[in-house]
Amino acid sequence: MAGVSPAANGRPAGSGVGLLIDPISFEVIRNALVAATDEMVLTLKRSAYSTNIKTRSDFSCAFFDAELRCVAQGFAQPVHLGSMVEQVPRAVLDYGPENLAAGDVIVTNDPYPSGVHLNDVSLVSPVHCEGELLGYVANLAHHVDVGGGAPASIGAFREVFQEGVIIPPVKLVAAGRIVPDVFRLILAQIRSKHETAGDLRAQVAANNTGVRRLQALVARHGRDTVLATMTELLAYTERRTRAELALLPHGVFEAEGSVDSDGYSDRPVRLRARVELGPGGVRFDLAGSDPQRRAPVNSTYAMTFSACAYAVKCLIDPDLPVNAGFYRLISVEAPAGSVTNCTWPSPVVGGWETQTRLVEVIFRALLPALPGRMAAGSKAMMCHAGFGGVDPGSGEYSCFLETFGGGYGGRSSSDGPDAVQCHGQNTENAPVEETELSYPVRIARLCLVEDSDGPGRFRGGLGLRKDYLFDRPTTFTILADRDKAGPWGAFGGHDGRRAEYLLLRAGAERPLSAKGTIEIEPGDVVSYRTCGGGGYGPPGERDPGRVAQDVREGKVGAARARALYRVVLSPDGRDVDLAATAELRSGA
Repeated sequence: MAGVSPAANGRPAGSGVGLLIDPISFEVIRNALVAATDEMVLTLKRSAYSTNIKTRSDFSCAFFDAELRCVAQGFAQPVHLGSMVEQVPRAVLDYGPENLAAGDVIVTNDPYPSGVHLNDVSLVSPVHCEGELLGYVANLAHHVDVGGGAPASIGAFREVFQEGVIIPPVKLVAAGRIVPDVFRLILAQIRSKHETAGDLRAQVAANNTGVRRLQALVARHGRDTVLATMTELLAYTERRTRAELALLPHGVFEAEGSVDSDGYSDRPVRLRARVELGPGGVRFDLAGSDPQRRAPVNSTYAMTFSACAYAVKCLIDPDLPVNAGFYRLISVEAPAGSVTNCTWPSPVVGGWETQTRLVEVIFRALLPALPGRMAAGSKAMMCHAGFGGVDPGSGEYSCFLETFGGGYGGRSSSDGPDAVQCHGQNTENAPVEETELSYPVRIARLCLVEDSDGPGRFRGGLGLRKDYLFDRPTTFTILADRDKAGPWGAFGGHDGRRAEYLLLRAGAERPLSAKGTIEIEPGDVVSYRTCGGGGYGPPGERDPGRVAQDVREGKVGAARARALYRVVLSPDGRDVDLAATAELRSGA
């Protein structure tokens, strides 16, 4: 067999046949496996219709072996790190592997027992090589609409049935051809039929690409060699992960946090994380988090596992592969019926908001142990905007969805970046030109939010302002957070400024709920002003030159520079008055 040599140095490959993959072949094949999923990513991105997928890259792809162990993932969205690992095996097992043949594709978005919210639709295809099953390719993409109670399928819903069409694992493609009845049935529930149909076909094309690339890999290297490499890859990843964990401070670390509100009450949603770091793995205990609510704040177990997996990945070598060898060292205890492991028929549309805040709680728990590697509080919310309506000219229903950047927390040696998607959220901002060309809206303003930073020795990043101007009646939904309190500061740093959501109508501003749906009139403006990141260290210790630069760039006002950073500027506001600053900081 090409690429396989007899066992050497007493180290078996783990293939069960006493063979060892030589290092060169191992690296070639392991990178080819990841490259196959990366090519799936490119196929999906370049074939999709909706801005949310083709431009904002709100999707991920993966390959699983015949035992449904994750072997390789191509990341557009790190937030999907662990969710696909939970969802894909369950979908295949529920449908029955024996019911899948070459050329078949199953589709699902069912959140129970192991899925995510309904907008995230997954397609899974078997990969057959030389007449035998090699594994499965899968992709998960966030669709701009899946039906339900509001355009874009986001809102303050009370149960999952209000959130859109629920698709158990069913066959969307049989023997290489789309099943027309299933396709029509799904599209009948959805507003944006043209975009959704195109996006589903793009997902099918992505899986087909993955199948072809993996078949070509087997044809080149041989089935036995590829299988042996896959087995060794999982063992290799586990060894490297254990070595990385051995370098971390071991112990038990705890923290609490909360989502500001649930959309129906002002009661915060409590989150609690207990993190046990050890050389043999990482254990997360989320007992103490609030019970699930009839409100859009519930995270499924798959979402929660993804938060924990992402947090661990941030602590170790970024070059380390992500597969079952990594995941098997992560243990998550999340009580059933809680906001971190909700049960049917709880609403799940806002679960990613809670999931992202849970990442922040985990990082806060680890901050005392890893002060040089953890940041202060960040945006830590998805911050969804969704709207839609019927075009009076064409009669077609269009829907739009995006999420927003915000301030990242200050770090031990650098400022937090401005207006970025935080943590596992890696979506891009929707371009103004594409948005205005494709959807019935104008972007009246797009800029940073001055003075939204959390002051510190290293300040938090600034929030983002984006104003939508509408010229026709539209239904608009906000599904976000951080309007009660901004991200926390660390080691003497101040909190970042809280987010604001405003309706500008007839020259007057009024605040909007962070979780709710409104009817827009022509001429209305909906303004998002996201939160800034928390500061790191006392703001009085910030380099005055950096403060002056922030003032010159319009990020920090002169009054704020004096009051919080204790820096006095020259009369023209461009340079530091060193003598006056020294006097002010000395307290004289």
